[in-house]
Amino acid sequence: MLRPTILAIPIFALLIAVEAYLTRRAGRSDYPDAKDAWNNIILGFGSIVWGAIFGLITGGIYIFFYEVAPYKFPADAWWTWAALFIVDDLAYYIFHRVSHESRLFWNFHVVHHSSEQYNLSVAVRQSWFSGIAHWMFYAPIMLLGFAPWMFATMHGLNLIYQFWIHTKVIDRLPRWFEYIFNTPSHHRVHHGVNEPYLDRNYAGVLIIWDRLFGSFVPETEEPRYGIIKPINSYNPLWVNTHAWVEMFAALRERRGVLEKLRCIFGSPNIDLKESYEN
Repeated sequence: MLRPTILAIPIFALLIAVEAYLTRRAGRSDYPDAKDAWNNIILGFGSIVWGAIFGLITGGIYIFFYEVAPYKFPADAWWTWAALFIVDDLAYYIFHRVSHESRLFWNFHVVHHSSEQYNLSVAVRQSWFSGIAHWMFYAPIMLLGFAPWMFATMHGLNLIYQFWIHTKVIDRLPRWFEYIFNTPSHHRVHHGVNEPYLDRNYAGVLIIWDRLFGSFVPETEEPRYGIIKPINSYNPLWVNTHAWVEMFAALRERRGVLEKLRCIFGSPNIDLKESYEN
């Protein structure tokens, strides 16, 4: 079964081109240079290839969890899909928050944030190796009794939704929509490295999770995009590995087991801020 995100590639490509046309036609200078956009696209295609490889393993893990689940949700019931939407979106929020608050997982997710631009091409800028660890956030969904193919469908639709929020072209949407759903305004905050915006707005589809768990911040000033310590490279392999190199370098300077564990599992921000300021 092809994932929904794979089937949506032609639509993604069309919308990236349309956004570029609209921004240039409007005389705006904030559309990325060709190098950045093509780098994002190369990283996106690489993530598809590596995702398929890791998927052979994670798919087996998902099947195992589903087989041992004490209850199986019926695929032909509308309420099953409604429940799966909520469960999957909450799991994404948890995964996303941990990916910012734990350096181990940030080392994968940093790929998506390392562009200093913000446009639809950034949406496809994804880690090549995230399949190594991200499955652990979603395997419990199968243990609850949702079939792996159902999860793959729903999660794919969740990721497709997130594509369109990576844009500056859309300013604000109606207040009721902004209150319930993740929007370009909310997600611009998430990609900002301004102090009020750092590590906020983790939502996938429903921004309600951020409101409930205290991680919501509205857009009040122009975001500065990128990461605390800019990567300054278009090399896709380095984009995927630089955070690991930095972490292992930091580990060599740590004394004691607790300090080393903090370096691996603690927040990446303290070390990165110190490194950037020095």
